[in-house]
Amino acid sequence: MPLPVAQGHSFSAMAFAGGGNRCYWQGGFWTAAAPVLGFAPQRIVGVSAGAWAACHALLGRSEEVVERVVEGCSHGVPNVVWRGLRPTFPVAGMYRELMSQVIDDAAFRRLRDGPDILIAIARPPRRLPLGLAIPMGIMTYQVEKAWRGPVHPRGGRALGFRPEYLSIRKMGSRDDLFAALMASASVPPFMPVGTIAGAPALDGGLVDNVPVEPLTDCESRGGHTMVLLSRRYPAFPEIPHRLYVQPSQRIPIGQFDITRPEGIRTAYEMGLADGAAFAASWSSRSGSSAIDPST
Repeated sequence: MPLPVAQGHSFSAMAFAGGGNRCYWQGGFWTAAAPVLGFAPQRIVGVSAGAWAACHALLGRSEEVVERVVEGCSHGVPNVVWRGLRPTFPVAGMYRELMSQVIDDAAFRRLRDGPDILIAIARPPRRLPLGLAIPMGIMTYQVEKAWRGPVHPRGGRALGFRPEYLSIRKMGSRDDLFAALMASASVPPFMPVGTIAGAPALDGGLVDNVPVEPLTDCESRGGHTMVLLSRRYPAFPEIPHRLYVQPSQRIPIGQFDITRPEGIRTAYEMGLADGAAFAASWSSRSGSSAIDPST
């Protein structure tokens, strides 16, 4: 179904980029900017931790989530636990438990009955075994990011990774939502390989960590869209009706780091400050294709 085109400076659709702990910036940004500007997108697409940020932001629970994460990361749990020669990564279990604490059945119904929220996953290449596709995909992403720094990388698609978007509206229970969120963040060995519809599902960032395909039908009809990033980029594509918003500074926390709760709180507080600055200056910047809240 085509999206209705928002009028004036509203946004018909929004995207939340991935980025692990950096995505708490997005929750802060939404918390500060949405009430002032009246964000009411009809469609939201998120990937990896950005999909989780979209969920808790729409529920109005971003501050609560950050407090839970900070508390959970304050007990000295290491990033890696060694069992003999085999490492395990506690972040996956902590992430899944956080979801279950925040999203009960009532919250799930609110998300399902609200805007069309799409969670991006990546299906692995058909021509490569999974054990080879995963490290090749991660390596390709890291090399392309370091070499060119594009907002929208192409290497994953070239390898054969395929995007898929899971609509919360089509999910039957919160367990379906948790499975989709975990799969969307699946970056082995930190996060386990997901399974959706009986097939492997990986972090959607292996295709594009800034998922924008579901925005294009709105943009083609003149609707305005917003893309919330989680890190800084040197340049942005010029797409009619699309606005990229990046953090005003580098966010000082690693994607999967559970040992620095102060870094997670800082990410959220930076988002609050940037969201407030954006809301205060939006009317004078509405012709820009990208916005850095610090300028």
